[in-house]
Amino acid sequence: MRTPTWLALSALAILASTVPACRRGTDAAAKPTVALVVKTLNNQFFIDMEAGAKAAADSLGLELIVQAPEREIDVERQMQIVENLIQRQVKVLMLVPNGSKEIVPAVVKANAAKIPVVTVDTRVDAATLAAAGATVATFIGSDNEDGGHMAGLFLVERTGGMAKVAVLEGVPGHETADARLRGFRKAMAAAPGMQVVASQPANMERDQAFNVTQNILQAHPDITALFACNDVMALGALEAIAAAGKGAAVSIIGFDAQDDARKAITEKRMAGTIAQNPREMGRLAVITAHRLLKGETVAAEQPVAISLVK
Repeated sequence: MRTPTWLALSALAILASTVPACRRGTDAAAKPTVALVVKTLNNQFFIDMEAGAKAAADSLGLELIVQAPEREIDVERQMQIVENLIQRQVKVLMLVPNGSKEIVPAVVKANAAKIPVVTVDTRVDAATLAAAGATVATFIGSDNEDGGHMAGLFLVERTGGMAKVAVLEGVPGHETADARLRGFRKAMAAAPGMQVVASQPANMERDQAFNVTQNILQAHPDITALFACNDVMALGALEAIAAAGKGAAVSIIGFDAQDDARKAITEKRMAGTIAQNPREMGRLAVITAHRLLKGETVAAEQPVAISLVK
């Protein structure tokens, strides 16, 4: 029996529409999947890093997963995220560790699964890594110790080398904040007139920084300078200092050059901040992941420049 013309045309139309759809599905499935795990997505720094990573992934044809715990202090949750991604068999793991030592067992598991690990912004503790027999492919980030030193030198210059200084530390034991503190304290040690009267952790969080600064002001109402290991804490400190009516008396410097910090500097409410480039870190991480997927060798260290914003 002869097929009616309209039926044949319908079949051809269905076939024509189906083939491209199948091809598109195949292309999408063929995209290598890489993952970026950051400390939290409640911080503009890591949102910017995600944006840089996504732009690079789109241009290179990679499927990108970005995940994070709610809080920077939640090391256990970050480890769970990493282990889940290993189970999903992502091709490359880009990681900003919440705990430089604590994350090592997850790196060991990634190594066992033959998933390259790229560390970004925060280093994995080298001694712990070596003791576990684990490796990372590369580190991408700024020299945080140099940044902390830069912040300290700026406060010395701004205050004429005479100040009572408060310090808001990050999460105790976290490599990034610890490095910033080392650099800052080095600058303070070289300036005898800079008296550090209080140094307390505020866990990189704005609310905690507000409360800690309030307590510091009660014990040391005459502080004239404050260094915070990130802008989130600097902004919390700024609120507490303003609430105490001491805004003009205290020079505040943060770290990360977030938009709100830059605005506060422009408005003369903050003295300065140290600028990193999280978008560039995210971009470089994905480019490095792409190179590793092609079997290329990458440098063990990939520095990203920092600068002072004042």
